Amino acid sequence: MSLDGASLTALWWAVIFSGIYHGINPGMGWPLAVSAGLMERKHSALPKALGMLAFGHLLAMLAILLPFSLVTLLITWEMELRIGAGLLVIAMGVYLLINRRHPKFLARVHPARLALWSFLAAMAHGAGLMLVPIYLGICAVGASDSGHEAARTLMSGNIGNALAVAIVHTLAMTVAGGILATIIYFWLGLKFLSRTWFNLDIVWAVSLVLVGLFGIYSAYLGH
Repeated sequence: MSLDGASLTALWWAVIFSGIYHGINPGMGWPLAVSAGLMERKHSALPKALGMLAFGHLLAMLAILLPFSLVTLLITWEMELRIGAGLLVIAMGVYLLINRRHPKFLARVHPARLALWSFLAAMAHGAGLMLVPIYLGICAVGASDSGHEAARTLMSGNIGNALAVAIVHTLAMTVAGGILATIIYFWLGLKFLSRTWFNLDIVWAVSLVLVGLFGIYSAYLGH
């Protein structure tokens, strides 16, 4: 199945907007970059910390998406895989709605290990899972394709798509979070951050449920 231009564009914008959302959300780590810059008293510490957070987030995206890029070789089970992925994302969203506490193990990760912290935070919050229904939509194949041609296309393209989705998402996250971190670091300071802390956990959990429902819906319709 080939997606029309509008559908493919919408899927890629979904990847970008999910990255911007992660970048804005303090729970994905940009306050740690501000803190690193202030503690080291060097401007260079801010982009370095943002880079480490981005690297960890990218690894978390790939840890989820790369296995799915291989699983989609099972063309016969495409719809079932997409529905299962949607259910998994919904389950994660419901879990986060019920369990509102942040994972305790994140507090035990040393602040200097930003890449590790970012990787674990993204995994714990289901950040990679949210991309799975979008990714499977981008990489969807239809029954009308010949088996050998579809398999060849999947093997040559899906891992590349997984890398592209992870990179685009992480870039959007880093730019959004970096803008906020820069404003706080150079002009507003940590006192402002402590007074205006915002938490998007409920919005994030509901977003996971909605994305999962959309993934199941689109799988049933064959999109």
